Amino acid sequence: MTYFRWIILAICFAVVAAVAQTTDAVKNELFSIFDDEWQFRLQENPDLAVSMGKAEYAGKLPAVSAADELRRAEFDRGLLQRLAAVDREKLSETDRVNYDVFKFILENRVAEVEHESYLTPISSEGGFYTSFLFMIGDLPFENAKDYQNYLSMLAAFTDYTNQHIELMREGLRKGKTLPKMLMSPDFFTAIDAQIVAKPGESPLFDPFEKMPETIAADQRKQLVELGKAAIAKHIIPSFKKIKQFLETEYIPGAKAEPGVSAEPGGKDFYAYRVRFFTTTNMTPDEVFEIGQKEVARIRAEMEKIIADLKFEGSFAEFLNFLRTDPQFYAKTPRELMMEASYFAKKADGKLPEFFGVLPRNSYGVEPVPADIAPKYTGGRYVGGSLENGRAGLYWVNTFKLESRPLYVLPALTLHESVPGHHLQISLAQEMENVPNFRKSNYLSAYGEGWALYTEYLGEEMGIYETPYQLFGKLTYEMWRACRLVVDVGIHAKGWSRDAAVEFMASNTALSLHEVNTEIDRYIGWPAQALSYKIGELKIRELRKTAEAALGEQFDLRKFHDVILSQGAVPLFVLEDMVKRYIALEKMTGE
Repeated sequence: MTYFRWIILAICFAVVAAVAQTTDAVKNELFSIFDDEWQFRLQENPDLAVSMGKAEYAGKLPAVSAADELRRAEFDRGLLQRLAAVDREKLSETDRVNYDVFKFILENRVAEVEHESYLTPISSEGGFYTSFLFMIGDLPFENAKDYQNYLSMLAAFTDYTNQHIELMREGLRKGKTLPKMLMSPDFFTAIDAQIVAKPGESPLFDPFEKMPETIAADQRKQLVELGKAAIAKHIIPSFKKIKQFLETEYIPGAKAEPGVSAEPGGKDFYAYRVRFFTTTNMTPDEVFEIGQKEVARIRAEMEKIIADLKFEGSFAEFLNFLRTDPQFYAKTPRELMMEASYFAKKADGKLPEFFGVLPRNSYGVEPVPADIAPKYTGGRYVGGSLENGRAGLYWVNTFKLESRPLYVLPALTLHESVPGHHLQISLAQEMENVPNFRKSNYLSAYGEGWALYTEYLGEEMGIYETPYQLFGKLTYEMWRACRLVVDVGIHAKGWSRDAAVEFMASNTALSLHEVNTEIDRYIGWPAQALSYKIGELKIRELRKTAEAALGEQFDLRKFHDVILSQGAVPLFVLEDMVKRYIALEKMTGE
């Protein structure tokens, strides 16, 4: 009997070992695919590599010709074929998340190339040339080698510009362009800032004026002269070429209609973009219907606040009061920045009550750079990097103070700083034991949905101090609900720009400058604006599900930690994560 027991035990151990070996082999193959993709991605995107602290990639710019785009898509197709051969069912729960996120990213990267979105490398907010300026912000400037890398980047900008212009010419030939209505005089502000009389006046010369003393004096002098020469030879002529091309070729030949559906294949492209940016299988019509329902719901809440304030007048008159009364606007940029900083710090102090896990990296509050501010949104988050010793930044737009109402500042601050983008993105960057692509991955439905959810959470956190600030919070929520209507209206239902502006202006307390800036953004970035409200609705739905399932056992801090634990994921993956969390909590609570 003892002998047979040993035989059975030996067989069991052998089976367990064989299963473990099989599981390990499947995981190893999966991570081999991840590694191959990551190395290829770093080589193809040296700007990404530098932003992650890999100095060996500095001094290069990405190759962006149509042939390069097609080559990269073919590589991704090969990865998808390898991924299809991996037995997902033999992976751990964590690696299934890795698998699903990776598959979603690759499929959509291939789709972007198939729809030729690379033929429009500009938007209402700028384009490839402003992206170049952001790349420079990630560069280290600590020694002579760093400056030599910078000189190489400046020299590479000529080819970088030429490649993009060729893409845009191809876009003109195929009828795939940015609408000409978006390229107003303000559009050229960032370009004109680089067209200077003397190289030393260029904003790109700034690093040469702040050279560390550790570089020998004669070498500093030489680098300064090389910097001036590079700007004179590559930067100023390239920006002149960009401006001339836009004015003489692109704008005259660009489409007049605002919607992407006016382009060849535009309807299919927009339907794909809706699926990508919402990470769902929703159709444009379904999104439009959700938007209409949300607009009606939020409008009722706004009307209640107006009634509580005992305001005498119509909804439109109340909006006009908010837009024109001086009490709601900062008198100086510093006052606006101080208000933003106050709410950022107030939110900081509330975090431990609502989150069990907090990031290590900090963030600062700075104004939007002047050269891009005129066409920029009211605020934006710029990611930091612990590896590069760089804090995150909450940018506040101080351009046209009369268009920056103070009553929306608490909601804006929650969204862009904490517990919004800075908290979420920093936690993702600091994840351990995950493939590299997960730390840099960003999916709008998740990231923007989370940030909008935190505006809702701000009421529970006690951030809003006045009825006007609560109305500002509702204005921001209404803004995102209106996006579902106007984005689909523009790109799938033939709405004019004026119709979209009218709808947004009549339903929100946003300034008219902000309304116009926002509508231009939606025109130039089809479907991205849908991600906010769709993502937020899903997170709120998942919270309600967890609260109902767990009752008194529900822990809000733990729920938030689960939502943030895996970085940016498609909404269908997030739903599976919450289902597992609920099941585990029920098991441990029994």
